[in-house]
Parts: sequence; C-alpha cells; structure tokens
Amino acid sequence: MSTPIIPSFITVHLGAPDEAARNVRVPFIDYIKNVASGEIYPTWPENALRANIYTQVSFALNRVFTEWYPSRGYDFDITSSAQYDRKYVDGREIFRSVSQLADSLFNDYLVRWGTVQPLFTQYCSGTDSKCDGLSLWGMLDLARDGLTPYEILQFYFGQNISIVFNAPTEENLPSYPGIPLRLGAAGDDVQLLKRQLNRIGENYPSVRPCLEITDFYDANTEKAVKSFQRIFSLAQDGIVGKAAWYKIQSIFKAVKSLAELENEGLKLAEADRAYSRSLSPGDTGPQVKLLQYDLSLLSFFDDDLPMPSGSGTFDEKTEQSVRAFQAQQGLTVDGVVGRDTWTALTTACDRTVASVPSAYKDSADEIYPGRFLAPGQSGKEVRVLQGFLARAAENVPDVPAAEPTGVYDDATARAVRAIQALEGLPLNGVTGRLTWDAIVNLAKRVPS
Repeated sequence: MSTPIIPSFITVHLGAPDEAARNVRVPFIDYIKNVASGEIYPTWPENALRANIYTQVSFALNRVFTEWYPSRGYDFDITSSAQYDRKYVDGREIFRSVSQLADSLFNDYLVRWGTVQPLFTQYCSGTDSKCDGLSLWGMLDLARDGLTPYEILQFYFGQNISIVFNAPTEENLPSYPGIPLRLGAAGDDVQLLKRQLNRIGENYPSVRPCLEITDFYDANTEKAVKSFQRIFSLAQDGIVGKAAWYKIQSIFKAVKSLAELENEGLKLAEADRAYSRSLSPGDTGPQVKLLQYDLSLLSFFDDDLPMPSGSGTFDEKTEQSVRAFQAQQGLTVDGVVGRDTWTALTTACDRTVASVPSAYKDSADEIYPGRFLAPGQSGKEVRVLQGFLARAAENVPDVPAAEPTGVYDDATARAVRAIQALEGLPLNGVTGRLTWDAIVNLAKRVPS
C-alpha cells in the first residue's frame, strides 16, 4: 500500500451523497480551514484547536486515500454534509487564528500503529449527537484540564495511534527542512528560499528582496521574510517555520504557473542546489568538516558517542560516530548523512550549546553558536566573536583588530576575511562553523 500524499485539491459535493447539488474543487488546505472555522472557536485553548484540526485532516485524507466515494460511482471526494462527513460551507468566513494553525498542520494526520492509512476520525458535538469518536465539547474540557493534543486524541481514539508529521504534498513542493530557518541559518534550503523570495518579489513588489544568492540566512533575508509574512497574514517574526515555508512554496509555484502562460519556464539557477545533503563514507570537503565538527561537539559531552576524526574525509571513525548518533536518535543506522540525520544533528547541537551550565560560560563561549554570523547582525554572539578576533589579532600580525561593539561591521568582516585567507577558507567575511573554529584556535594560539 502506497504512502498517503496530501492532495493539492479536494472535490466537495455541496450536499448529501445522493442529493442534487453542485461540486466545488477547492485547495485541500482551504477545505481544512473552512471545516475548522465551522467546528471550533478561535478563543478555545490551542491544544483543543490542534487536536480538532488533526482529526479533520485525517478524516478528509481517509476519504481521499480510500477513494470512498469514487469507488461507489460518485464524482467527488467528500460531501459537505455533517451527517456523512464534516460540515463544509462554501464561502464561509475563516478565522485568522484557525487559518494560521491549519497552515502548520494541513499535512499532519493520525494513523494506527503499523498502518499507513489515515485514521477515520469520527466526530460529533457530544451534546446533541453522540458517536464513538471525538466529542467536540468533551475535547474542550480535556484541553482546559491541561492535556496535550496527542493525549486528547488518545483519549478518544485509543493508545495505539501516532501522528504522521510533514507528509509529502502532491504539488511536489520541497518538503519542510524539519527545523525553522532563521537569522544565522545556513545550507541549500536557505539558498532555495532566497531564490524563491526573489522570484515572488517580481509579482509582489512589497517583497522586492533582491537577495544575494548565498547559502546563509542574513539580515536582508530576514527582512524579506517579514515582508512576505506581513502580506500573507503570517506571524511577522522573520522565521521560516513550517507554515511560512509551505506558504512560500505555494506562492512561488503560483507565480511560476502564471508566468508559464507567457512561456517562462523554471530556470536552471532556480532549481540548482548548492550541495548534496547526503554524505557517505569516502566523501571529502567542507561539508564533511562541518559534519565532523558537530559530531565532535556532541561526543565531547557524550561518552557513548565516538569521537570522529577532523580530517575532512568521511573515514571509518566518522562513519562509526554517525552510526552511533543515528542509533541514539532512532534513525536508520546506515552511516549515510541524509536530510533526517542532518536535521537531528543540528537540533542536538543547538540543545547541547543551550544546556551548557553557566559555570562553564567561558568554555561555552568557544563553542560555535549554531548559526552563521554575517555583516549587519548584532548581539551577544557577535560581541563574543569580536572578543576572539581581538585576541587573535594580538597573536597573529596579519589579522586586523576589530572593536567589540556587538555589531558585525566592516572592521569585523575584514578581520574574519583575514583569518579565512590564513586558513584557506572561502573569503566571504561570514563566520560559519569552520571559520569560528579557526578564530577561536588562533585566539588560543592553537594551530588550526
């Protein structure tokens, strides 16, 4: 049995199955927003809203996945009748808070353990109607008692259920990276994001990012994301979480589809990837060095994780460390660093840095902060970097001094480039893992 894919559209029959009524074809995510806005109140606890939306997605996907109505000779996927399905009202007003939650949850659904079929999540109000599934008002009481969405769903559907997160979409939208992209993030997902924002800006002048296509998330990218979020009624935090990611993908696909009417195809540069996310034994290069840096950080605090080499080659010691990490994280233990392993590794490093006891503050400052630092940024991390640059300048005559202003200014970028030149790193004036490591080593007078 194939794995469910979130459909782009769902065809809704505006009546009972055998009732003479028209069909409407609506985007799947808009269908979920419509049904949710009719069943729940935006002032309810968020856990209640989330639990309800999970059931709506699961119910609709079950109808689509099993082809419940088409297999019986009907020309639609689901009805608008609450007697048979969930209540859908064409043209209904959508609550903003419900809409924002649906943007994040439209491709998360429930399954029974050991199955792939979306769970048929029955629903009733719990007052004027009763059923074996979720009770709307009972769910509200559970949420007010402090239960999580998963606990609420287990209460109604049993302990043997799981939530499938971030299911693939029919539109072939690039799947969510798994962790939010924010100021200081780096990688090919950031490069893809920048290309798409630039293209969206051609149709939405308020965005107009004109972003330099690099693979790090700088201040200009954050500004462009905030503009996009403002236009499309998302939380304006400059962070590309799941809701913002899929909204950007959808709008990008829409503007490209519109442009294709004028014979504009997808340019090679827009589909290019900066590097392969998959690393295997025998690979070499900067990405392997980044992998070894992260594994070394984790193994320093975890005796059960073997220390990799720092050679820049994916050797046997590195593979052993990768396999041990994958086993700890419940991932497929294959020694290959794919997207899931990268995501888990980045998350684990962030948690490790954040949990270093305050008594080890001085030593903790030597650890890469987990995000790229670039011109225009400011804050504590930049000030720490400038402190190491000042000490490196005292030890190495070729490194110019940078004042500890807390702002990543031109002087800081010049000092960073000088160290990158000494260490054979790309001369971009941006501080990533390897540049940070080199700066700290020079500040401590340890050969890099």
